[in-house]
Amino acid sequence: MAGELNEGSVPPYYREVYEAIRSKIDERVQVEVFQRLLSRTDLPSAVQGQIAEHVDYTDGFLSKLSLYKALALIALAQQGKQPSPKLLENCIQEFPKPQLGEFKDLQTLRMQLTQESPLTVSQTLGKLLARDTVQVELIPEKKGLFLKHVEYQITSQHFKISVYRRYSDFDVFHELLLQRFAYRMVPALPPKRMLKGVLTSMSERDFIEGRRRALGRFINLVARHPFFSEDELVKTFLTFNGSDVQVKMRDACKKMGDEFMTNTMATLAKEYLPADIQAQFSSSRELIRNIHNSFHKLRDRAEKMAERSKENATDLLMFGRELSTLGSDGSPIPSLASSQSTWGILRQSLKGLSVEFALLADKGAQQGRREEDDVVEKLNLFLDLLQSYRDLCERHEKGVLHEHQRALQKYGMMKRQMMSATVQPKEQVSVEQLESRIVQQENAIQTMELRNYFSLFCLHQETQLIFTYLPITSHILGAFVNSQVQGHQEMGAVWNDLQQKLGCLFGVDEMQSPPLTPK
Repeated sequence: MAGELNEGSVPPYYREVYEAIRSKIDERVQVEVFQRLLSRTDLPSAVQGQIAEHVDYTDGFLSKLSLYKALALIALAQQGKQPSPKLLENCIQEFPKPQLGEFKDLQTLRMQLTQESPLTVSQTLGKLLARDTVQVELIPEKKGLFLKHVEYQITSQHFKISVYRRYSDFDVFHELLLQRFAYRMVPALPPKRMLKGVLTSMSERDFIEGRRRALGRFINLVARHPFFSEDELVKTFLTFNGSDVQVKMRDACKKMGDEFMTNTMATLAKEYLPADIQAQFSSSRELIRNIHNSFHKLRDRAEKMAERSKENATDLLMFGRELSTLGSDGSPIPSLASSQSTWGILRQSLKGLSVEFALLADKGAQQGRREEDDVVEKLNLFLDLLQSYRDLCERHEKGVLHEHQRALQKYGMMKRQMMSATVQPKEQVSVEQLESRIVQQENAIQTMELRNYFSLFCLHQETQLIFTYLPITSHILGAFVNSQVQGHQEMGAVWNDLQQKLGCLFGVDEMQSPPLTPK
């Protein structure tokens, strides 16, 4: 078979595969079914992406001949050849048989038309949170050293392993994530060092603790992202135990390329985008901006409440200490006052009250920590995600759209030069060079258009993830109410004990005395 695919020249096995997976509604093959078939080949994801790029499709379907072409490319790629249309043209022997596993299993790949498209992200908050929980802890012996020596122990529940990372490892990981997943929500990293002026309001220890928390939020959002969690780059960061993790990550990223090169949907994205995708994107972006602003204010209020709880704890502790100081004053009571005053007895009783106030202070401090850990931290996690969405929207507009417009302008300029060269005859070589450059630019524009559609495709999916995360509001409210209930119950119990103790020490009359000032 000399390099040309047609109905009469394909091997019998190709026809058998087509009959097994074609739609029963018409004679075409659904793109989703073809993608399932492609994933059975055990070819690297980058090669699968190249094959998908060379396959013709219309409205989410492959024709019979398109499938035959794809099967030939799969078979040749399995022989170690680079898949391309030219490879088919140069093939002078009969096309080889692709390895697709058990033939009887192929029929299970077929699926009837469904309402759900690859654009839909079928996730729940519970599923996202269950993907992984990653603990980020300072290594104890490193605590208190200078910032450049801080090291973290990273423990992934999913991979059941602990590894050690420095901030520079996080920095390289973040840089590579942005390269690999430019069209997805990549959370920002906290700053490496304290900014100028921060030292006046924050100690180095507080800064390191705040950064540890922020790194924990970052890695948990990444590890729970449905398109990141099983990626080789993320696996390497969470599991590699060698000393050269940065080299290992760079190598993994270099082999895979960016998501556009490896995602089988990259060249098909346009087929699944709704006609009003731009309008949907604009309205969703505005709504998410409003949500972001509201959650920012909620976080600020929650931080103030947690701070007040800790300040209240300090005040209670100091109140108790002052009572103890007052009770410990051994100065003699003047003889004129001693016969009528109970101050001597009362003073002795005050010394013991500092214990109750210390307990109240401890309960208040616990309340502040609960509000920080259970409420403020959850609000910060969602705020980090919302900010990463806003960053993604900016990357989409300033990146792929801007590059596309520049490429079109350059193409227009080349065309004008070509027209000028045609009107005013120039050397043949320069005209041919110009023609070659125009063809290259047309190919670049076509790739950018595909990237633009894929960027919109990813944006649509990421928008869905934001709304999947929104029920975290109920988690935050639940944590807030529970912390208040627990705190008030614990504090109330100590206050009740203190009231009873005061009753025993000073008598009921003193405890229920009339107000000192008129109402």
